[in-house]
Amino acid sequence: MEIKIISDLQNQECDILAVNLFEGEKTTQELANKYAIEEDKFEGKFGETYLLPTYGQQKARKILVIGFGKKDEFTPDKLRQATGKVIKKAIQMEAKTVTFEYTGLDFNWAEQFTYGVGIADYTFDKYKTKKDKHVETVYVNADEGAIRFAEKITKAMKVSRDLANEPAQYATPTKLAEIAKDLKLDTKIYDKKDCEKMGMGAYLAVGRGSAEPPKFIHMKYSTPNPRKKIAIIGKGICFDSGGLDIKPAASMLTMKDDMSGAACVIGVMSAIKEIAPDVEVHGIIAACENMPGCSAYKPGDILTAKNGKTIEVDNTDAEGRLTLADALCYADELGVDEIIDLATLTGACMVALGNQAAGIVGNDDGLVKSIIETAKECGERYWELPMYEEYKESLKSNVADMQNTGSRWGGASTAGLFLKEFVENTKWAHIDIAGVAYFDKAQGEFIKGSTGAGVRAMIKYVLK
Repeated sequence: MEIKIISDLQNQECDILAVNLFEGEKTTQELANKYAIEEDKFEGKFGETYLLPTYGQQKARKILVIGFGKKDEFTPDKLRQATGKVIKKAIQMEAKTVTFEYTGLDFNWAEQFTYGVGIADYTFDKYKTKKDKHVETVYVNADEGAIRFAEKITKAMKVSRDLANEPAQYATPTKLAEIAKDLKLDTKIYDKKDCEKMGMGAYLAVGRGSAEPPKFIHMKYSTPNPRKKIAIIGKGICFDSGGLDIKPAASMLTMKDDMSGAACVIGVMSAIKEIAPDVEVHGIIAACENMPGCSAYKPGDILTAKNGKTIEVDNTDAEGRLTLADALCYADELGVDEIIDLATLTGACMVALGNQAAGIVGNDDGLVKSIIETAKECGERYWELPMYEEYKESLKSNVADMQNTGSRWGGASTAGLFLKEFVENTKWAHIDIAGVAYFDKAQGEFIKGSTGAGVRAMIKYVLK
């Protein structure tokens, strides 16, 4: 899709002209005012639409009125959602060109507008013989700089969404390593022997049951005299069967998405060179599969992480935190200022927050709050969870320094406390995207499938 900036919106030939309507007000289009408002009493409640043919009276074939609701309750998030609804409606109608004429807004809406367009026009039809429909051209009169910047982010989101939507037969650890190499950054790929030398016993244990070899990926973007150095780690479980503590069949159906954190990191790093921040950024992925093969790690095994701490395996389906443990140790040794990890880590976070927000914990209050605020600005929601010391009690082991799971109560917080044990010298935040990374049905501007969770927030945070 191409977004074109024009000033004369009403004289632009197009399939659909989208105009907004606040409750109690009128639109810029007399046809819409006459038929939608006066005759059919269309009120413009948020998200409601009214479609009107123009019968050749205007350059646009149809006018689509999108309700913006009450003006004093309208937000940038609502603008993104409403824009996404228009695009979805246009796709249903097989419209190729859409002109947006938004008026009466008291904030710069170009960035959220672009997110709405880019997110809603996304499909994953790589394996379909009949391809999905798309809008080809969008016309708008808005801040071009903000639009072009946001396009870079939506492009990075597409990279992430495509990767997490791929079947596990394609998105293997080896394939992730190849994709990372193709980004033309300073990239190192460590194989099993390299990781053994580095003492990554927790990560390597998880991958033992799979025929697919593990790949530890480190991408680096450098800039002269960086004002900050940040490591972003993405959980890279390319398929999670649960290991010997195997999942029920229904729970495995979407486990190709258990590398959504890794997909986020690759999406971010795919854009970082073009955006060129004055920040050094490290993208780190400990990629492997958690399978119940004959060499699989077992409940009761004792693993030694990179920092020497020992872990009793209580459940092989709590594997993500084991791979992250060694990745966190690795990042902690890089001399960065901050470490942020993103992971589809716990069902407990989904129970607590549903699919409307990701959970976040960390060892530095300022870092956590800054990430939450940045996410909010670009349309993502993060909610801070507690990490009370009392939760650590359930991680105690009689035979090792800790075990990999604790009580089912406060599970997301307990997982955060486990990860905290592997960061010693650096500010750190952990973002649990289990509930927001993959939707099992269409929601808002998103279709069913991967959402590219974290891409917007991480790119904006790096720039901030």
